Amino acid sequence: MKDYDRFIIWLDYFDSELKREKGRRVPLSVATRGPKLDELEEACRRLNLQPVRQVASYPSSSPKTSGFVSVRKVKPKQATILKIARELSVVRGLAQKKQGQQQAQKK
Repeated sequence: MKDYDRFIIWLDYFDSELKREKGRRVPLSVATRGPKLDELEEACRRLNLQPVRQVASYPSSSPKTSGFVSVRKVKPKQATILKIARELSVVRGLAQKKQGQQQAQKK
Protein backbone atom coordinates (compact mmCIF):
# COMPACT_ATOMS: atom_id res chain seq x y z
CA MET A 1 0.00 0.00 0.00
CA LYS A 2 1.30 3.47 -0.87
CA ASP A 3 2.71 5.54 1.96
CA TYR A 4 1.58 9.14 1.48
CA ASP A 5 3.79 10.45 4.28
CA ARG A 6 7.08 9.61 2.51
CA PHE A 7 9.01 10.54 -0.64
CA ILE A 8 11.02 8.15 -2.78
CA ILE A 9 14.48 9.63 -3.40
CA TRP A 10 16.45 7.81 -6.10
CA LEU A 11 20.25 7.68 -5.96
CA ASP A 12 20.41 8.71 -9.62
CA TYR A 13 18.88 12.10 -8.77
CA PHE A 14 22.32 13.13 -7.47
CA ASP A 15 24.71 11.54 -10.00
CA SER A 16 26.78 14.19 -11.80
CA GLU A 17 27.61 11.70 -14.57
CA LEU A 18 23.95 11.62 -15.68
CA LYS A 19 22.19 14.21 -17.77
CA ARG A 20 18.91 15.62 -16.51
CA GLU A 21 17.03 13.69 -19.20
CA LYS A 22 18.55 10.47 -17.78
CA GLY A 23 17.29 11.11 -14.26
CA ARG A 24 19.49 13.69 -12.50
CA ARG A 25 17.31 16.18 -10.61
CA VAL A 26 19.89 18.53 -9.10
CA PRO A 27 22.18 21.10 -10.73
CA LEU A 28 25.73 19.98 -11.48
CA SER A 29 26.98 22.43 -8.86
CA VAL A 30 25.53 20.25 -6.07
CA ALA A 31 25.61 16.84 -7.81
CA THR A 32 28.00 14.10 -6.69
CA ARG A 33 30.07 11.87 -8.93
CA GLY A 34 29.03 8.24 -8.49
CA PRO A 35 27.08 8.55 -5.23
CA LYS A 36 26.62 5.41 -3.18
CA LEU A 37 23.46 4.24 -1.45
CA ASP A 38 25.25 4.21 1.92
CA GLU A 39 26.20 7.86 1.48
CA LEU A 40 22.66 8.81 0.50
CA GLU A 41 21.25 6.99 3.51
CA GLU A 42 23.76 8.71 5.83
CA ALA A 43 22.94 12.16 4.38
CA CYS A 44 19.23 11.56 4.98
CA ARG A 45 19.92 10.27 8.47
CA ARG A 46 21.94 13.41 9.27
CA LEU A 47 18.96 15.52 8.12
CA ASN A 48 16.67 13.47 10.39
CA LEU A 49 14.49 12.27 7.50
CA GLN A 50 14.21 8.69 8.80
CA PRO A 51 15.48 6.96 5.63
CA VAL A 52 14.54 3.43 4.63
CA ARG A 53 16.84 2.12 1.89
CA GLN A 54 15.98 -0.18 -1.00
CA VAL A 55 18.14 -1.57 -3.81
CA ALA A 56 16.41 -1.31 -7.19
CA SER A 57 16.89 -0.14 -10.79
CA TYR A 58 16.03 3.32 -12.07
CA PRO A 59 14.43 3.27 -14.53
CA SER A 60 13.25 -0.28 -14.14
CA SER A 61 14.44 -1.18 -17.66
CA SER A 62 18.02 -0.11 -16.85
CA PRO A 63 20.55 -2.93 -16.39
CA LYS A 64 22.45 -0.80 -13.84
CA THR A 65 21.44 -1.47 -10.25
CA SER A 66 20.80 1.67 -8.30
CA GLY A 67 18.63 2.22 -5.28
CA PHE A 68 16.51 4.65 -3.37
CA VAL A 69 15.63 5.76 0.09
CA SER A 70 12.17 6.46 1.33
CA VAL A 71 12.18 9.59 3.50
CA ARG A 72 9.70 11.41 5.67
CA LYS A 73 7.95 14.36 3.99
CA VAL A 74 8.89 17.67 5.59
CA LYS A 75 9.08 20.09 2.63
CA PRO A 76 8.23 19.92 -1.08
CA LYS A 77 10.11 17.14 -2.85
CA GLN A 78 12.47 19.35 -4.88
CA ALA A 79 13.46 21.36 -1.79
CA THR A 80 14.12 18.09 0.06
CA ILE A 81 16.22 16.77 -2.84
CA LEU A 82 18.37 19.92 -2.90
CA LYS A 83 18.88 19.77 0.86
CA ILE A 84 19.92 16.12 0.60
CA ALA A 85 22.29 16.94 -2.29
CA ARG A 86 24.13 19.50 -0.18
CA GLU A 87 24.36 17.11 2.76
CA LEU A 88 25.52 14.31 0.43
CA SER A 89 28.52 16.47 -0.50
CA VAL A 90 29.32 16.90 3.20
CA VAL A 91 29.04 13.15 3.81
CA ARG A 92 31.31 12.42 0.83
CA GLY A 93 33.87 14.95 2.10
CA LEU A 94 33.86 13.42 5.58
CA ALA A 95 34.30 9.93 4.14
CA GLN A 96 37.26 11.06 2.00
CA LYS A 97 38.83 12.83 4.97
CA LYS A 98 38.46 9.73 7.12
CA GLN A 99 39.93 7.55 4.36
CA GLY A 100 42.90 9.91 4.04
CA GLN A 101 43.55 9.75 7.78
CA GLN A 102 43.44 5.96 7.73
CA GLN A 103 45.95 5.84 4.87
CA ALA A 104 48.24 8.24 6.73
CA GLN A 105 48.15 6.01 9.81
CA LYS A 106 49.15 2.96 7.73
CA LYS A 107 52.34 4.70 6.54
